[in-house]
Amino acid sequence: MSSYPPSSPAQPTTLRQRLAGLRGPAVPPRPLDARALAALAANPGCGRRALLDGAGVDKNALATALGSPAAFGQSQFAIVRGNSFEAKVKGDGGAELLRLVHAHLDTAAEPPGAGALVPDLTAAGPEGRAARTALALREATSAKDWTLLDHPMLALEVAGTPAYLEPDAVVVHPDGRWTVVEIKSFPMIDAAADAAKVGAAARQAAVYVLALERIAGKLAGAEVGHTVLLVCPKDFSNLPTAAPVDIRRERSVTRRQLDRLTRVEELAAALPEGLSFDPERTAEELAEAVSAVEAAYAPECLAACELAFHCRERARAADEVTALGRSVRGELGALTTVEEALAAAAGAGCADDPTAAALHRAALLRAEALESVAALPRPHVPESPECPC
Repeated sequence: MSSYPPSSPAQPTTLRQRLAGLRGPAVPPRPLDARALAALAANPGCGRRALLDGAGVDKNALATALGSPAAFGQSQFAIVRGNSFEAKVKGDGGAELLRLVHAHLDTAAEPPGAGALVPDLTAAGPEGRAARTALALREATSAKDWTLLDHPMLALEVAGTPAYLEPDAVVVHPDGRWTVVEIKSFPMIDAAADAAKVGAAARQAAVYVLALERIAGKLAGAEVGHTVLLVCPKDFSNLPTAAPVDIRRERSVTRRQLDRLTRVEELAAALPEGLSFDPERTAEELAEAVSAVEAAYAPECLAACELAFHCRERARAADEVTALGRSVRGELGALTTVEEALAAAAGAGCADDPTAAALHRAALLRAEALESVAALPRPHVPESPECPC
């Protein structure tokens, strides 16, 4: 008789263990931030980004290992300048920041005085900081006084996994309203800033607002404002100025798209056992692992995702029309490759397909227009006299 105890049945693998196996056993998870969530919400159909972000995979290291490193990001000078400007705005206990919030968003309230509250939010780990932030928000709402939360930690569940977010600041008004403050280093010239940068800041702030609403829903008298305050340098100086930004549209779009995201456990369950994105693996193994997860590439990804160059290369190699943009992809319907679209334009497409018929008709009209232009007499242009010098 064997002296060994009977073997116990295999324990099911938890989601945490599965995600750890995907990114590599010795690789710590890369936390999600508001910028990543804003970009993730802008492309909710991309299962590849949802899985990699949900598992905490370092997409920058993965793209480098694949031979397609990301070519974007803030310069060190811009980071130092941004940190210096933020420190200036929050100096003296946040007096200038609270003054801007009062002047632009709550002139009916009493002006913030020197005794405005700035609670200490330090705690162990992101979970501890998120719990400490929730407690500070509860205390500030009950105190009915101006309160500045400097770099609070917020938690938001995304695709079945928690994401910890850190806004620049959250201000609690005396009436219990909470306002997100975004501090950016790009200038506001003549009370107007670059529209694209303001839009990106609004989408980022919308993620913070959604996280705050989860906390406010459990507190009586708390309300999250849907107008955030954007603080930027004034003109060409380093003096702070501010402008309110209504993010109701961005909030609705972000919430709807985050709710539509495929849950991470469903994506992970569809992958073969042993698949991993560990950067220690060979480029061939990583390319095979990445290809096992469906992507939804669009040219807009180049400004927001570290894997965009790899996905663009694969989309071009597969002759996919997604490389031409979402609008083109939407117009072409069932024609998923450039070759199919060109064949339809030449008249070789299915006659019953309205998209193929429209392409063929457009190609004929283009050819007729070019022939008409070529048949027009060209005006005589006299040669210019030679320069005497």
